[in-house]
Amino acid sequence: MRRPPALGCCRAALAPCPGRCARGAGLALALLALLLLLPAAQRRLGLELSRHLSPPNRTPTHLQAPRAPTTEAPELVTRSPRLTPVPSLPPSLGDTYGRDETYRSSECPSSIRKRIAATEFGAAFLATVPVLQWAQHAREEEYRRLRRYAGAHGWKDVSWDVLKASLSLLNTSASGLLLDSRQASAPCVRCAVVGNGGILNGSRMGPAIDAHHHVFRVNGAITAGFERDVGNRTSFYVFSTNTMMNSLSSYAADGFKHPPQTPETRYVFLPDHDRDYLLLRAALTRQRVDRGRDKGAWPQDYFGQDLRAEKFRMLHPDFIRYLRNRFLRANILATPLWPLYRPSTGAVMLLAAIHTCDEVSAFGFMTPGYRAYSDHYFDRRHRQVQFFANHDLKLEMQLWQRLQRSGLLCLYTGTEGM
Repeated sequence: MRRPPALGCCRAALAPCPGRCARGAGLALALLALLLLLPAAQRRLGLELSRHLSPPNRTPTHLQAPRAPTTEAPELVTRSPRLTPVPSLPPSLGDTYGRDETYRSSECPSSIRKRIAATEFGAAFLATVPVLQWAQHAREEEYRRLRRYAGAHGWKDVSWDVLKASLSLLNTSASGLLLDSRQASAPCVRCAVVGNGGILNGSRMGPAIDAHHHVFRVNGAITAGFERDVGNRTSFYVFSTNTMMNSLSSYAADGFKHPPQTPETRYVFLPDHDRDYLLLRAALTRQRVDRGRDKGAWPQDYFGQDLRAEKFRMLHPDFIRYLRNRFLRANILATPLWPLYRPSTGAVMLLAAIHTCDEVSAFGFMTPGYRAYSDHYFDRRHRQVQFFANHDLKLEMQLWQRLQRSGLLCLYTGTEGM
């Protein structure tokens, strides 16, 4: 008989698994070999690969046999840790950032921001790095600064007119604050970050997840039929337009018809290129996307009829670049293939929560025992986790372990360690 879940963590549940954004292993390996053999074509093919290696995992798999879940509580840091120094980075990676004082202080005495300085992450952490971008960032001098960086790390792939028209619409008091509401009775804001990993299948963690103040989900966030294991609340749905569209294509047969559409849900863009800014502008003006790959798309099909500016957020490219440079600096960054790489959407979601919430619990993220589980909790047959050049999922897994050992993250580990 399956035992009930052990909740030894942050007074509620945990659950994020990076929604894998890349598929097509054969294509990835073939193109990787071609890039190494043809140096002259590296840059061109690398950029093309980065555009197409982001679909989330395709067909569903195996419903996991019942397992007795375990929740590992953070280990308290009782001695002065050995700080991990921030390595010097080449100028092309851009280890300088804007400033934002929004999350500088917290009423919570045990906030992550108050504790992180005493951990190995103290040197890497920047309290004033901007997490979100909104109307105040639509300035020409800011555009000149960030147009040096491509993809999710800057504005190189976005024209000034599209950028200004889009960000200018994020002009409410909520636009610069990820958590726009607090529980008046609780000074410490608790967040559950839920990935899509197969470790959640049969976990019965749904009630614990929904008991948090805020619940984050990513990409193919299917909850219908899986409420017992993953809950049904979604406070923040985190996505890039590319990963959302790939999820809609790949997981339609599993029940993913559109992102969560509830009064509570806020939509958090991780902008990869101009299609994110174009979709945001279309949503906030209640018009079809007027150009590009998604031309003619209705935002209501994805986000429902409530398209107020308060419902939308957009992550800042400085924040994505900061996470890459200081928390998830993969070996690929020292190779000619470095333009392919960025942290996975799930990893960005979890680290955004760590930078804004007081307490964070993670569910459905990859752990050392990942081979025992299917890729997704909604898979109808067992499907192995696959690895690709544009994300470093094993490096991300190691980071979750380090954050847990540092007392900054409460990580759901299923039956591991029992």
